[in-house]
Amino acid sequence: MLSLQSPAAVGDSDIHIQPGNASPGSTVTVSTTACGPDVTYGKGESEAGGQFHLFEGEHKGELTGQFQIPKGERADTDNDTDTVTVKCPPRTRITDTYQITGPQPNGAVEAGFGDAKDTDTQVAVGGVLLAAATAGCLVRMRRRSHGNRI
Repeated sequence: MLSLQSPAAVGDSDIHIQPGNASPGSTVTVSTTACGPDVTYGKGESEAGGQFHLFEGEHKGELTGQFQIPKGERADTDNDTDTVTVKCPPRTRITDTYQITGPQPNGAVEAGFGDAKDTDTQVAVGGVLLAAATAGCLVRMRRRSHGNRI
């Protein structure tokens, strides 16, 4: 009897993608043990990040690889996903997805008091205001003490 081998399809639980919610510009790490303990190399492809290689990880039988999501990659919706496919010999193919989120905030939050990045000017203005308030208090206290002498 003649039988044909078909590529092994492994369930989504055999591939680990970290982080599960990645933003443009971040590095994504993919690892799997589905290729078997004797396999030391695999190839991967991300729809967003392109092709990458998987090599032996820290544990025997684990393959690990990384790719970067391009900074220009935009999430079309709040729940945009990227599909990652890993292939290793002889015929193992694993596919899983993860979320691409919007770009992470970078820098300070502007709260209506000027440029949040210009802290030197803000400190200088704050210092001048504090000195003026102190001088005003000293002048007022001095006037009261002279007024009580009559």
